[in-house]
Amino acid sequence: METTSSGRNVKPDEQQADGGLEADRTMSRSDSGSGYDSLDGILNGVPRCPLTPSLSPQKRTTSQSKTEPPLLRTNKRTIYTAGRPPWYNVTGTTFKEAFVIGLCGGSASGKTTVANKIIEALDVPWVVLLSMDSFYKVLNKEEQELAARNEYNFDHPDAFDFELLVTVLRKLKKGKSIKVPVYDFTSHCRRKEWKTVYGANVVIFEGILAFANKELLKLLDMKVFVDTDSDIRLIRRLKRDISQRGRDISGIIKQYNKFVKPAFEQYIEPTVQSADIVVPRGGENFVALDLIVQHVHSQLEKRKLRWDISALASAHQGQPLPKTLSVMESTPQVRGMHTIIRNKETNRDEFIFYSKRLMRLLIEHALSFLPLKPVSVETPQGGIYSGKRLSGQRITGVSILRAGETMEQALMAVCKDIRLGKILIQTNHDTGEPELHYLRLPKDLSEDYVILMDSTVSTGAAALMAVRVLLDHDVAEDKIFLLSLLMAEMGVHSVAYAFPKVRIITTAVDKEVNDQFHIIPGIGNFGDRYFGTDAPSDWCESDEGMDF
Repeated sequence: METTSSGRNVKPDEQQADGGLEADRTMSRSDSGSGYDSLDGILNGVPRCPLTPSLSPQKRTTSQSKTEPPLLRTNKRTIYTAGRPPWYNVTGTTFKEAFVIGLCGGSASGKTTVANKIIEALDVPWVVLLSMDSFYKVLNKEEQELAARNEYNFDHPDAFDFELLVTVLRKLKKGKSIKVPVYDFTSHCRRKEWKTVYGANVVIFEGILAFANKELLKLLDMKVFVDTDSDIRLIRRLKRDISQRGRDISGIIKQYNKFVKPAFEQYIEPTVQSADIVVPRGGENFVALDLIVQHVHSQLEKRKLRWDISALASAHQGQPLPKTLSVMESTPQVRGMHTIIRNKETNRDEFIFYSKRLMRLLIEHALSFLPLKPVSVETPQGGIYSGKRLSGQRITGVSILRAGETMEQALMAVCKDIRLGKILIQTNHDTGEPELHYLRLPKDLSEDYVILMDSTVSTGAAALMAVRVLLDHDVAEDKIFLLSLLMAEMGVHSVAYAFPKVRIITTAVDKEVNDQFHIIPGIGNFGDRYFGTDAPSDWCESDEGMDF
């Protein structure tokens, strides 16, 4: 089973993770999931990978040495799988908890097939698929030697880290993001590579012992047991372990008779009593799958995980602008540049030139809000100058693609050796929700001041989601600076109401947003004018052009 977040309209080649960058990508079976704040105490006690290689000549990898392409192909369509943070309302809180489906069954019973068929039939934008294989414990030296001789019982409850599993699933159910380490069955330890998985509308959790823990059962909204004949499961296991894991028949049979079959009879089969639905024949039982899908649809309809843009439009009418907003002084020079870039007759070269000038002034203005400490330096003439210096914290720039990317050059010209990240948000035309489709962030952002850049902000929807992503990566709210050349009052209020500690900095604020959520009088589609292109209709750039 894959640990994924399933969504649509993401190009597979956009999912990358280079060096020190985090990216949302699909993960294959043995990724071990964990959260990253409340889980620190749990993870500190987990032993790291030994330097010596595994003693086993046969690699039992389920296996996370490589990352699968970020997509799931079905007979109806291709679902692109990419991490997505849960959506939040105008107060910055989640609407409802995710609906969690638990799939239990013996080894090779077809749980993965059932899960994929449920995803295909549900036809919901975002699904997290989490495997219990991700939560195997790290083996010590003695246990590794047993595993090398096929004498370690991977089907016993003691082989799983249930404490970590419950904590992770609880966070996913609440819509929070988690960090997932990669578990390698070759060395039987968790690798250094960590993956970020986001919450979703539906979470599907599968595993041989998915119903074996009382705390785990409390988190499952629907419990499905996949019942498949033991002979069929053995044949499937033989094919899988020989072709995918490089194991020999004698070792597979030995392990099956000694551990797999007894564990099924003692620990797995009795848990069928906890199931709401039993699915004989696995993925071929279309009647049972239809019943599951109908029930999940009815539950999702009750939960209404929808983005209400009208709430943003009406929540703050007539209110004074928030104190966290800083508008650059409208000097004759600034007003003159606004006159040029707002003029629809301005050619592209002039539009780019004066936009860059405004960006540079905006960045310089924003840096004045960073904390500075007094310092004294000696001048070449031997005198002492009392000045200021940044208080040690690092600055990171994050642009909301694609128009926000135009501000990166001005930031780099002002801040030497600054780290940069990128976020792509698009609009789902079926739900009207802005959705995260691409994310590359530098590591270790928790102590940084983050300058979040977008060219214009109208409703604030894209900015809200981008801020939420940063908070999910442990950036402090009061260390986020949202910078934009032009904002609408509606967008200012929306961001300030949801995230009152975020500092909002712009060169101008316009009062109105029209029925298409474009700023009035505005500046037009900044990305189109800057790049000389016609933007695709589903680009949710700078809030302008968001098709709600």
